[in-house]
Amino acid sequence: MAEDSVLMYSLSTCSHCKSVKKLLDECTVKYEFTDVDLLQGKERTAILEDVKKFNPNCSFPTIIIGDKVIVGYKEQEIKEALGLS
Repeated sequence: MAEDSVLMYSLSTCSHCKSVKKLLDECTVKYEFTDVDLLQGKERTAILEDVKKFNPNCSFPTIIIGDKVIVGYKEQEIKEALGLS
Protein backbone atom coordinates (compact mmCIF):
# COMPACT_ATOMS: atom_id res chain seq x y z
CA MET A 1 0.00 0.00 0.00
CA ALA A 2 1.12 3.52 -0.72
CA GLU A 3 2.66 5.47 2.13
CA ASP A 4 1.38 8.74 0.68
CA SER A 5 -0.55 11.02 2.94
CA VAL A 6 -4.28 11.21 2.25
CA LEU A 7 -6.10 14.50 2.76
CA MET A 8 -9.71 15.17 1.91
CA TYR A 9 -11.74 18.35 1.80
CA SER A 10 -15.39 17.47 2.25
CA LEU A 11 -18.82 18.69 3.25
CA SER A 12 -20.56 17.12 6.24
CA THR A 13 -23.82 16.75 4.27
CA CYS A 14 -22.34 15.43 0.99
CA SER A 15 -23.22 11.84 0.06
CA HIS A 16 -20.18 11.51 -2.22
CA CYS A 17 -17.92 12.71 0.60
CA LYS A 18 -19.45 10.13 2.96
CA SER A 19 -18.89 7.42 0.33
CA VAL A 20 -15.20 8.32 0.03
CA LYS A 21 -14.77 8.24 3.84
CA LYS A 22 -16.48 4.84 3.94
CA LEU A 23 -14.22 3.52 1.15
CA LEU A 24 -11.08 4.75 2.92
CA ASP A 25 -12.27 3.24 6.21
CA GLU A 26 -13.01 -0.10 4.50
CA CYS A 27 -9.53 -0.08 2.96
CA THR A 28 -8.09 0.76 6.42
CA VAL A 29 -6.39 3.84 5.02
CA LYS A 30 -5.38 6.57 7.44
CA TYR A 31 -6.58 9.93 6.24
CA GLU A 32 -7.27 13.45 7.40
CA PHE A 33 -10.34 15.35 6.38
CA THR A 34 -11.85 18.77 6.83
CA ASP A 35 -15.60 19.28 6.65
CA VAL A 36 -15.42 22.75 5.11
CA ASP A 37 -19.09 23.59 5.75
CA LEU A 38 -18.54 23.28 9.51
CA LEU A 39 -15.85 25.99 9.51
CA GLN A 40 -16.56 29.68 9.91
CA GLY A 41 -14.99 33.02 9.18
CA LYS A 42 -11.29 33.32 8.39
CA GLU A 43 -10.67 29.60 8.95
CA ARG A 44 -13.26 28.70 6.30
CA THR A 45 -11.91 31.33 3.88
CA ALA A 46 -8.35 30.02 4.31
CA ILE A 47 -9.38 26.39 3.74
CA LEU A 48 -11.38 27.32 0.63
CA GLU A 49 -8.27 29.04 -0.76
CA ASP A 50 -6.34 25.79 -0.14
CA VAL A 51 -9.03 23.76 -1.92
CA LYS A 52 -8.88 26.09 -4.95
CA LYS A 53 -5.13 25.40 -5.29
CA PHE A 54 -5.93 21.72 -5.88
CA ASN A 55 -9.37 22.10 -7.47
CA PRO A 56 -10.16 25.51 -9.02
CA ASN A 57 -13.87 24.59 -9.19
CA CYS A 58 -13.85 24.18 -5.40
CA SER A 59 -16.15 21.16 -5.55
CA PHE A 60 -16.33 18.30 -3.08
CA PRO A 61 -14.95 15.90 -2.23
CA THR A 62 -11.45 16.98 -3.19
CA ILE A 63 -9.03 14.20 -2.27
CA ILE A 64 -5.24 14.56 -2.28
CA ILE A 65 -3.27 11.31 -2.25
CA GLY A 66 0.44 12.06 -2.36
CA ASP A 67 0.72 14.38 -5.35
CA LYS A 68 -2.46 13.15 -7.06
CA VAL A 69 -5.72 15.09 -6.83
CA ILE A 70 -9.05 13.31 -7.29
CA VAL A 71 -12.31 15.24 -7.37
CA GLY A 72 -15.50 13.35 -6.65
CA TYR A 73 -16.20 9.75 -5.68
CA LYS A 74 -14.13 7.78 -8.18
CA GLU A 75 -13.60 4.46 -6.44
CA GLN A 76 -11.25 2.90 -8.99
CA GLU A 77 -9.13 6.03 -9.31
CA ILE A 78 -8.87 6.34 -5.52
CA LYS A 79 -7.85 2.68 -5.15
CA GLU A 80 -5.25 3.04 -7.92
CA ALA A 81 -3.80 6.17 -6.26
CA LEU A 82 -3.58 4.21 -3.00
CA GLY A 83 -1.91 1.27 -4.75
CA LEU A 84 -4.81 -1.04 -3.90
CA SER A 85 -5.87 -2.21 -7.35
